[in-house]
Amino acid sequence: MRQPTLNATAQSLVQRVWGYATVLRDDGVGYGDYVEQITYLLFLKMADEQAGAPNAPAVPEGKDWASLRHLEGDALEVQYRHILNDLGKEPGMLGVIFKKAQNKIQNPARLKHLMVLIDRENWSGLGFDVKGEIYEGLLQKNAEDVKGGAGQYFTPRPLIQAIVEAVAPHPGQTICDPACGTAGFLLVARDYLVDTYGAEMDREQLKFLRDHTFHGTDIVDSVVRLAAMNLYLHGVGSTESPVKNQDSLLSDPGERYDFILANPPFGKKSSITVMSEEGQTSKDTLSYERTDFVATTSNKQLNFVQHIYTILRVGGTAAVVLPDNVLFEGGAGENIRRKLLQDCNVHTLLRLPTGIFYAQGVKANVIFFEKRAAAEKAQTKELWVYDLRTNQHFTPKSNPLTLAHLQDFIQCYGAPGQHAQRQETEQFHRYDLAQLLARDKVNLDIFWLKDDALEDSATLPAPDVLALEITENLQAALAQFASIAEELEVEV
Repeated sequence: MRQPTLNATAQSLVQRVWGYATVLRDDGVGYGDYVEQITYLLFLKMADEQAGAPNAPAVPEGKDWASLRHLEGDALEVQYRHILNDLGKEPGMLGVIFKKAQNKIQNPARLKHLMVLIDRENWSGLGFDVKGEIYEGLLQKNAEDVKGGAGQYFTPRPLIQAIVEAVAPHPGQTICDPACGTAGFLLVARDYLVDTYGAEMDREQLKFLRDHTFHGTDIVDSVVRLAAMNLYLHGVGSTESPVKNQDSLLSDPGERYDFILANPPFGKKSSITVMSEEGQTSKDTLSYERTDFVATTSNKQLNFVQHIYTILRVGGTAAVVLPDNVLFEGGAGENIRRKLLQDCNVHTLLRLPTGIFYAQGVKANVIFFEKRAAAEKAQTKELWVYDLRTNQHFTPKSNPLTLAHLQDFIQCYGAPGQHAQRQETEQFHRYDLAQLLARDKVNLDIFWLKDDALEDSATLPAPDVLALEITENLQAALAQFASIAEELEVEV
């Protein structure tokens, strides 16, 4: 699978369009707001370019790019504001992208300048890959703005690539992400299918790829908007958006999918904001009581595991990024792990290194499992654990995770259907079901490698990496104490 890189044209456009963000920041427009405005304007411009083409989004006359192009000053600002409001009420793709949209660029001169930058290019003529790279470049820059909090939605692209390459989807299969963020998993899966099978796919398979393969859900309006636009730029979806704005955990949607690829939100507890008659707000812990769940808990990750099990079809494969606590928590956590080992083939666990997420203090893993038909005997026979954490040191900027770092894992994982040929290595160990069930609370947080830094001070990582690791360990410890306090119903 190719490692996507920005070509010279895309790099130039990203730098030019993104460079204007620094000007808008002086007007109080944050990076996240800027990306949203780019979303609206790019969609309108591309719809204008594609007017009359098959499956092109139909923007009502008078609410389109042409109605903005020749306006300036207050007239431009007023028309743009009306367009955002009216298109948010439209059905299909338009309604998803423009839902609750607001103009954050209050200076009409700045808005006009941004429109001129966009209007200079024929975006539809650039090709889907180039347009997608441009947009992903903007999203990644947004994610790197840690102070803005955008990093919580950004899963490292090399990790997504490795997961997709390992599970190896085929044309005609459905792929869902119930916590899709800006649709990173869906986009990489799309690229994998096009790169691997594009020359072989017939017209029906290409239509299925565009309109029926991908499905996503996210609870945040603005994120769903970015996901819809990002998918559209890659040629996914036509008049209907493949992503929905809703709480995935509320109920069983009824649909079942061949693949579930997801990185559910890192926050541990689900909560809702309650406002009293006096106008005071408070957080109430939210538990999802569903008949298809084996355990009732307020832990979001555990609820997502249960939801993913529900929406995965029998014979389907899930690959889910989960924090360490899901592997060892007792109570609901233990019950859910036992359920998975019984009803699924939980065959692979990838222990991720620290320092790869923009949110600090995250210790995470990827768990891979296949859903099986109900049976008396446990469907898991053995779990293979790959340790990419011990003695690995990464930071998002100075030493980022790359696809090359994951190639050995991909090779050890092996092609689907050939897992029986796996061989143990220093980093890849096998544990049979009896060993797993014998562990306290069926704890799947398994490691065996020695930390070289504990054996020889000469192997200590660089000071900046060491400082980051200390920070992450302290934050992880604080999170564990907070979890214990919550279980004891102590207000922290």
